[in-house]
Amino acid sequence: MSASGGTRAIIAALGANLAIAVAKFVAFLFSGSSSMLAESVHSVADSGNQFLLLIGGKRSQRPATPQHPFGYGRERFVYAFLVSIVLFSVGGMFAVYEGYEKVSHPHDLENWYWPVGVLVFAVLAEGFSFRTAVKESNGLRRGLSWVQFIRHAKAPELPVVLLEDFGALIGLVFALLGVVLSLATGSGVWDGVGTLCIGALLILIALVLAVETKSLLIGEAAGPEQLAKIEKALVDGDTVTGVIHMRTLHLGPEELLVAAKIAVRHDDTAAEVATAIDGAEARIRETVPIARVIYLEPDIYSAAEAAAGPDPAATPGGPGPGPAAH
Repeated sequence: MSASGGTRAIIAALGANLAIAVAKFVAFLFSGSSSMLAESVHSVADSGNQFLLLIGGKRSQRPATPQHPFGYGRERFVYAFLVSIVLFSVGGMFAVYEGYEKVSHPHDLENWYWPVGVLVFAVLAEGFSFRTAVKESNGLRRGLSWVQFIRHAKAPELPVVLLEDFGALIGLVFALLGVVLSLATGSGVWDGVGTLCIGALLILIALVLAVETKSLLIGEAAGPEQLAKIEKALVDGDTVTGVIHMRTLHLGPEELLVAAKIAVRHDDTAAEVATAIDGAEARIRETVPIARVIYLEPDIYSAAEAAAGPDPAATPGGPGPGPAAH
């Protein structure tokens, strides 16, 4: 996986979650806290999620085959979507069930210092993991807000780790509040309430991840900045006079397909057009290096049709209408 895939953030999160999962489960065994059980399952699920992200990154690097001519870059999107399913089912739904059981059949906490000590340790470990993810993301945000970064990032790993770590920190606060309130009131119901809050939080994060990764799976175009760069690189002002319409598609986080119909002069020879296309491809790859697959179709510009209106084929989903062609 490339550096932009957040490998360091994934490994940091994996190490933290494995250590935290063991500590939380030990605390559950000594205290009987349902919040601790829910949090230990949450950390186990997070550890499995990081393994899924690493597997997806490894499998995405396989070379293209005749059956998959555009390669396997979108495997990273598939495994990120699997993460949302695991987080929803293993993490969220289990926590909701455990919280309901604890609220329905509360019991007192035993050895309260175990869950409190483990929660403090978990906050420190998750804080380290979250700090690593933030540091990795800051190099890619380029002035975007955190919400915009999560919504528009093409590499799914960093948004997944960020949301998981953020959710883990908030979940730890819920667990700590549940334990403290149970000790203060002498009622184990609050421990169950904290567990229900953890479950609701995990389900919410899982739904956000599912929506964002589904969009990547369906296929997203290049961002507006990249579209503008590609369109500018296509036109040389000599042979290529304009872009009639263009489509882009992410074949993976760092691989972009570009297909465009370009306007050329009616009196250019085939050799001149071929040379212009080669030059346009070179300019695109220099300007937007992730544009790995490029298909350009030359056409003759028609002033009459341009005056009549845009090419209907260029309207849906394109970067904007260009001059019409015939």
